[in-house]
Amino acid sequence: MHEKRSYHIGMFDSGVGGLTVMHQLMHSLPHESVIYFGDTARIPYGSKSQETIIRYSIENAIFLLEKNIKLLVVACNTASAFALERLRKIFNIPIIGVIEPGAEKACSVTRNRRLAVLGTKGTILSGAYQREISKRLPNSFVLPIACPLFVPLVEERFLDHCSAQMIVKEYLAPIKNQGIDTILLGCTHYPLLKHLIQQEVGPEIMLVDSASTCAEMVARILQQNNMETHFGSEPNYQYHVSDDPKKFKDQVEMLFGNPIHEVHGHAFSH
Repeated sequence: MHEKRSYHIGMFDSGVGGLTVMHQLMHSLPHESVIYFGDTARIPYGSKSQETIIRYSIENAIFLLEKNIKLLVVACNTASAFALERLRKIFNIPIIGVIEPGAEKACSVTRNRRLAVLGTKGTILSGAYQREISKRLPNSFVLPIACPLFVPLVEERFLDHCSAQMIVKEYLAPIKNQGIDTILLGCTHYPLLKHLIQQEVGPEIMLVDSASTCAEMVARILQQNNMETHFGSEPNYQYHVSDDPKKFKDQVEMLFGNPIHEVHGHAFSH
């Protein structure tokens, strides 16, 4: 495993949402290099069938593995829900999803075991978060809410548009009077809507996502496999997308406020 120390961490999502996880990795593991792939030609994943999501995920993983990665992060909740176990069976590399870390985080902060999970239609219908939370908190109450318009709001940079708050208000209406004390943002795009969600539910409800816990899990697995990059190494970050590199670059710079020097395009054959 020693030769893999200098390899990149690979990460994919359907669009820019997974960058919320990547940014946490960059902060928590500043010596590690990362290759990010955004499957922007085929977004959103949340409305696709399980078979399609698995196929996309396998293709994304192959693309990243061809670039000599040492660990793969499935930085997409929908892909984690439907394709994670299949990927682990196919590829001989440590693979981490975002659902287990997210559930772990939510269970550690709730005070009354009453939680809501916001996610894409696919993630919510999969029941993945409900299962992971129930395993950790057997007598918990989990309110799942599908929010299919949240990803387009982020991808189209509508965060400051008046319609964004109206959509957030509509989706979060079922939470009222349920005694919920913790909301799990079950999509890596959703932290970019955090300010609108918090504004709607009030400061007494805790919002959590999987980014920080996912970074901790990556660090733990790298250490267990003796694959950490040596301290002092200069990290390298690469960005690849399946559609319109310039649009992705503009999105990232607007949403995250940091410049990206280059985005590479990669078109799948189908």
